[in-house]
Amino acid sequence: MASSWNGVPYITIGERYHERFGGKVYKIPVSVVDDCPNRRGLKGMQTCVFCDVWGSAARADVMVLPLQEQIEKVHGILSRKFKTAEQFLVYFQAYTNTFTKITALKANFETALSYPFVRGLVVGTRPDCLSKSVFDLWTEYHERSFVAVELGVQSFYDDQLEFMRRGHTGKESIAAIHKISKETPVDLGIHLIFGNPGETDEQMIETAKICNDLPITNVKLHNLHALTNTPLEEMYHQGSFHPVDLETYARRVRIFLENLSPRLAVHRLAAYSSRRDELVAPKWTGDKMGTHQFILTQMKQQKSFQGAALSCSDAEENRLKNQLAERMLL
Repeated sequence: MASSWNGVPYITIGERYHERFGGKVYKIPVSVVDDCPNRRGLKGMQTCVFCDVWGSAARADVMVLPLQEQIEKVHGILSRKFKTAEQFLVYFQAYTNTFTKITALKANFETALSYPFVRGLVVGTRPDCLSKSVFDLWTEYHERSFVAVELGVQSFYDDQLEFMRRGHTGKESIAAIHKISKETPVDLGIHLIFGNPGETDEQMIETAKICNDLPITNVKLHNLHALTNTPLEEMYHQGSFHPVDLETYARRVRIFLENLSPRLAVHRLAAYSSRRDELVAPKWTGDKMGTHQFILTQMKQQKSFQGAALSCSDAEENRLKNQLAERMLL
């Protein structure tokens, strides 16, 4: 079921990339910054509870290399692993990639696009690190290439944002999303974290509804998990953080997807910690395929799929919903 798009109960980001680029697209994750407003302690902010020294990105040896070497090394690995891999997006992933000088951002973009196999850029940032100069830069490069922005919203609920120490509110995230959409033509998606203290199934429904009304094209889901040398590890050992079990998380993902418009593509259903020696809890976060398959199995048993609970607003949304319903009959 998990091995092809024809079997998953949601619209994958891979499907959208295939429509745009005419084939499979792979991401080359790179790291070019090592700071963010929280780590800098601006306005009294603290490091996010889940963030470690690697900026909550999956650590890799290549991330300490110069940008050119990172791109070339990861490209080589992916090309050997996937013999037909020809198209790539450079993903500026770790930390806050707009928390630096515009000249540095531009130089990094130029480096990435200098490779003939690179079809575009993906930039990770946060709602409180945006400026007109950043918007102008994204717009400039959009005219030359595909540019996607992934905004670390994490939650629309302020109590959850305060627990995570994000340093911004849900309203500020929504305002940032609308501003990016108004000021730039980039492809815009958001990151969400489920598994926060006090979280409810009803909030999953409301979060999906908020997403449906926003000018975004995709979402990426994570589960809150503790790594070593993070504030969350200390909270876990003190008993103030209790990670949700896989069954609960799977149910919440299912509820969220059932209320999410099939117009919005989904990157992934859960976080994955490749650093198993640094994963504190929950341990199921270290089993990427097992977690993914568990969620899909739960959805299949419930005859569930993305948008199943929606009353479609137009013909295109209805077409996509019917397409997903047909997948579940296979």
